[in-house]
Amino acid sequence: MIACVGGGSNAIGIFDAFVDEPEVKLIGVEAGGEAIRPGRHAARFAGGAAGVLQGTRTFVLQDANGNIELTHSVSAGLDYAAVGPEHAWLQETGRAEYAYATDDEALKAFQDLARLEGILPALESSHAAAWLQRTLPDLSPGTVVIANVSGRGDKDVETVRMLIENRREGLS
Repeated sequence: MIACVGGGSNAIGIFDAFVDEPEVKLIGVEAGGEAIRPGRHAARFAGGAAGVLQGTRTFVLQDANGNIELTHSVSAGLDYAAVGPEHAWLQETGRAEYAYATDDEALKAFQDLARLEGILPALESSHAAAWLQRTLPDLSPGTVVIANVSGRGDKDVETVRMLIENRREGLS
């Protein structure tokens, strides 16, 4: 089995190259925020439903009346109430599966990649890395994993620094 893992919400990214390759398992990783509770995450597949946002029918975080819920993610790029329609299609057809990683897991993955690999990943990609850290021990030996990691963490360094500092001081 080959697994292709990406963090993101709207752009189909690395999945595009593998959509027509059924032997490749596509796994998207969403923003689990602090908890899968209204207003505390941005994992549309874990807590959303079909709906319409900004003229697009897709999976949306919404209340029972169809009102858009607030979202939360350590990553500004994932902090959105809807998922791109291509991801909704991939999930609906069963071609991709979606999991989530929490803020704490993404922050740890960011730090681990920086320390161990010298890569400053974007916080969006850090969610995929966090899922991998959690899941790799359960994968069969010989499994090939392709992780989509953008090296644009320079934009997130100050956010990560502040979050780590606040957590040390007990402010978050």
